[in-house]
Amino acid sequence: MLDVIRDFGQGGATLLLGLATGAGWVAAIIAPNCFYDGLDAGRADRQVRNLLKAVSGPTAIMLLAAGALGILGGVIGAAVCAFLAAFGFFTNAWTLKGFKRGETPPGAKRRRSSQRIVAVGLTLLFTLVAAIGAGLSMFGV
Repeated sequence: MLDVIRDFGQGGATLLLGLATGAGWVAAIIAPNCFYDGLDAGRADRQVRNLLKAVSGPTAIMLLAAGALGILGGVIGAAVCAFLAAFGFFTNAWTLKGFKRGETPPGAKRRRSSQRIVAVGLTLLFTLVAAIGAGLSMFGV
């Protein structure tokens, strides 16, 4: 009976970590390339920011579930990677925080661009962490 629970936890963690890796890859690499090919720079920047804000929350929740299943399945290394990646995806909400109306400081355009660059970089970094966690979960670590 316990083997079935362990196998379910390990398999579920592997599945969710793989899905989160795919979501991060699409949000950080594929979609921005398509946006910048078809739109002008301002609209593409806005679309990338909105996409990263929209994807980060559900991906982080998926990674938290993967971490819980990893603990249930006994793959603690994968669970630690999942929790670390979930924290990283949650930070995108703070990184891409906008300004309140009427409070736009001077140099805001440069700041928005650097926020997007940092958010894409963090998404790629924590996507790599999720991919490592998926590999660890596949091998039972």
